[in-house]
Amino acid sequence: MTGWRKRKIEQMTDNVNNPKHYTAHPSGIEAIQITEHMNFCLGNAMKYIWRADLKHDAIEDLEKARWYLDREIERRKQ
Repeated sequence: MTGWRKRKIEQMTDNVNNPKHYTAHPSGIEAIQITEHMNFCLGNAMKYIWRADLKHDAIEDLEKARWYLDREIERRKQ
């Protein structure tokens, strides 16, 4: 395997296992450390809130969080 190909594979692995926006929060905590203790909808809402300012479109992430919160609220009302 060439050096270039090996570096590319390592870069892909890092993008899968440890993307920059996963660990960029000022606390140093990854969202999964919190969300793995929640149900799916609450965990996803928290994830989108946690990383909203760390990606390119905070509004979109906050809207996604709201979608999951609305879904969880409806589930609990039933």
